[in-house]
Amino acid sequence: MKFIPTDLPGVLICEPTVFGDERGWFYESWNAQRFAAAGLPTVFVQDNHSRSARGILRGLHYQVRNTQDKLVRCTSGVIFDVAVDVRRGSPTFGKWVGVELSERNKRQLWVPKGFAHGFLTVSDLAEVQYKVTDYWSKDAERGIRWDDPGVGIAWPDVGVKPQLNQRDATFPVLAAAPAADLLTWQG
Repeated sequence: MKFIPTDLPGVLICEPTVFGDERGWFYESWNAQRFAAAGLPTVFVQDNHSRSARGILRGLHYQVRNTQDKLVRCTSGVIFDVAVDVRRGSPTFGKWVGVELSERNKRQLWVPKGFAHGFLTVSDLAEVQYKVTDYWSKDAERGIRWDDPGVGIAWPDVGVKPQLNQRDATFPVLAAAPAADLLTWQG
């Protein structure tokens, strides 16, 4: 497993070593020893799995309590996966990074606590699986708008207008998020 830094410190692309032959392929999607050696948490409490059609946009979500590190992968299809720094006082506050995750490239994205996360389905269908280090909490979940001009995410054109659920469509822009709903950078 290679851990590739992104432009946001702490957000990593996790690239497994894939062993393949005429029978197919094999790879480790997670290994506690390798993650511990990279300084990453090794205890996950919940695995999540979603399926989405082209143009479905999920996010951008984060939690103010029960904060979560996430290890995200796309096991079928293609997504554009995004992390946004929502830690007050961080030198990269409001900055984002986006990575294509697919069943083909087998890459994963490590999204640490303090980052909002979301993805757009690029292929006709995609299945996304991700591990989290704390439990989901309805009362602690917050979000920011996917199209916040102050953040300026360059979402790919997938040929259809992004579709969001009602809650995600009403999230505020980052600049309007209540200060109590933003995490504080621990530089």
